[in-house]
Amino acid sequence: MSAAVPSLSELADRLRASPGFAHKADIAAVVGALGVGGTGAGAGAVPVGDDCAALPDGDGHLLVAAEGFVNGFVAAEPWFAGWCGVMVNVSDIAAMGGRPLAVVDALWSCGEEQARPILDGLRAASAAYGVPVVGGHTNSRSDRPQLAVSIVGRAGPLLTSFDARPGDRLMMAVDLRGRYHEPNPFFDAATAAPPERLRGDLALLPALAEDGLCRAAKDISMAGTVGTALMLLECSGVGAVIDVAAVPAPPGVPLDRWLLSFPSFGFLLSVAPEHEATVAARFHARGLACATIGEVRQGSEVTLTDGTDTVPLWDFADRPLIGCGTAGLLAEARS
Repeated sequence: MSAAVPSLSELADRLRASPGFAHKADIAAVVGALGVGGTGAGAGAVPVGDDCAALPDGDGHLLVAAEGFVNGFVAAEPWFAGWCGVMVNVSDIAAMGGRPLAVVDALWSCGEEQARPILDGLRAASAAYGVPVVGGHTNSRSDRPQLAVSIVGRAGPLLTSFDARPGDRLMMAVDLRGRYHEPNPFFDAATAAPPERLRGDLALLPALAEDGLCRAAKDISMAGTVGTALMLLECSGVGAVIDVAAVPAPPGVPLDRWLLSFPSFGFLLSVAPEHEATVAARFHARGLACATIGEVRQGSEVTLTDGTDTVPLWDFADRPLIGCGTAGLLAEARS
């Protein structure tokens, strides 16, 4: 017997209650403790809340990012964890309109044998994406395997999480030529792909930035498609309507699972209407799915629709998610 298809209201409840949303909500406490976040007064010279820190550097920007991995994931899938150390970081660089330069890793393990598959995965992804590992930290006398990887890259014009505007089309680009790492929510379209395809697909993002075709972008993370959209919208101080029926998805995958999945290549883009067709065509030309899944709106509310019904999902004026970029939005909502 197949599982019952959730109603739109039930889907919204499942998204809000998901571990991916909870993990992203944890960011707000860190942002508050450090006194950073967004672009308002006191936020500092570098806006916090993007996929990378973007440091002005000559005629462009130096990009810096880092990813740490859940211990259970590293223990259960060490090779794939090593691969993801590179993969998720190069996606962060691409989401900012940049190109990666190099990574460094921090690895803990109980002996060399436990570390080997993690390092093998890291090395394989480094070769596939053409991004060298140039150093790091090693502790082979830990009681468990742990992994964190940092990256640097460069960009000219930036794609950020702070520049989505009311009236923009919210677009999703994703590689559907993959499979799940069961029972996990990781949709892998990378480890079996030709390296030249991986590099060419990622190069689409800086090309969009340099050609002025996209305002804002974010790579789809463990919060899934809708959770990632919330982070982008919160940073930009806007709301949106998201059409879940328009989301590109692999055949046979239930919508509630897919919306909480982490694809190896998946990006959300905020695009002016006049560039919508051009942006979609660039992804389609490389065999990637790309569709408009919503519209950016003025205000603080994010709603879901399925083409028939509409339900509220989130209101940043009542409840920030990651605590970044909301100062102007909250002031407007209370005025």
